[in-house]
Amino acid sequence: MTEPARLSNQYPIPERMKAWVLGDPGEIRPTEKPVPHPGAAEVLVRIDAVAICATDLEIIAHGLPAMVEGGLPFNKNFTIGHEYMGTVVKLGPAVDEYAVGDRVTVEVHAGCGRCARCRQGMYTSCLNYGDVKKGHRANGFTTDGGFAEYAVNNINTLVHVPDDMSDEEATLVVTAGTAMYGLDVLGGLIAGEGVVVTGPGPIGLLGVAVAKALGADPVILTGTRERRLELGKKLGADHAVNVRAENAVAAVKRLTGGKGVQFVLECSGAPSALDEAAQMVDRGGRICLAAFPHERVPVDLAHIVRNNIYVFGIRGEGRSATHRAMALMKQKRFDAKLVHTHTFPLDQLPTALKFARERIDDAIKVVVKNHP
Repeated sequence: MTEPARLSNQYPIPERMKAWVLGDPGEIRPTEKPVPHPGAAEVLVRIDAVAICATDLEIIAHGLPAMVEGGLPFNKNFTIGHEYMGTVVKLGPAVDEYAVGDRVTVEVHAGCGRCARCRQGMYTSCLNYGDVKKGHRANGFTTDGGFAEYAVNNINTLVHVPDDMSDEEATLVVTAGTAMYGLDVLGGLIAGEGVVVTGPGPIGLLGVAVAKALGADPVILTGTRERRLELGKKLGADHAVNVRAENAVAAVKRLTGGKGVQFVLECSGAPSALDEAAQMVDRGGRICLAAFPHERVPVDLAHIVRNNIYVFGIRGEGRSATHRAMALMKQKRFDAKLVHTHTFPLDQLPTALKFARERIDDAIKVVVKNHP
């Protein structure tokens, strides 16, 4: 970069930065942008590493669930990417909760702080979603995200990264936090209770890890990919069921002596997943939907009502779940690094996205690094 630098303590901050932005659907292209300035209760983060999420791929292809200026995010100079970590390099006015040089990982949502949902702590369901003027930010969804060299973050979205944790592992805190939020919504008190996790993607795999770390027993993982199921066992699954070889509901009943489980964390997005989950739980059981189905789903609602089954949907990693997920990772209660499979530099983002989208070399979590 040839731009003059403005100094922030020991970190030189350029006037402009490299960034990737959405063009037409399916298109992401490199550009340069001004480095943003942090406002009140904000910091400037030098982005060191970003993990690619399946939702990033959805946004690139279809736009939703991102929404910029009230519409689809295409051709608006918009940068996606929300699972990032980095170094605090500049503080906004009156910020003393963090210091320049702190390593941090981030969560997506900073609610407006003024609506009824935010005041209840449900900032991922902010009623002013997308309204930046009222203070709402969802980096990578409504405001610029992490496929760039710098980003502004509200201090409420930051989590300290311990010195002995790698950049790559720190990017996984959002994924673990989403699983933690799902278990929180289900009631949180899962020690000694049976949990089924459906779908061995990144959230499902770390859902297994978090559930086991919280004392769930048994933890049952279902899916179609044998290698992922074996990885789930390494992360804490007591049983792994390949649904191509055995009916998922029958397998859960067999493994629980016909009783079923108390909780299901649904991470597959499969059309049949909710209906099957309702057959896996016992009476009064709880189901959390953590995946976006791509079509309308058939479900036996009468069975759900007759058996007093509760169904919850979550958005993101709410109620500061990233902090609790980081606590488990810091204590090494599970090895999140097992789901990180590939790393690319920022200038090779299209290749990194291709690996994630096509699952090349059985890619699970692909990480893009700004600084080797």
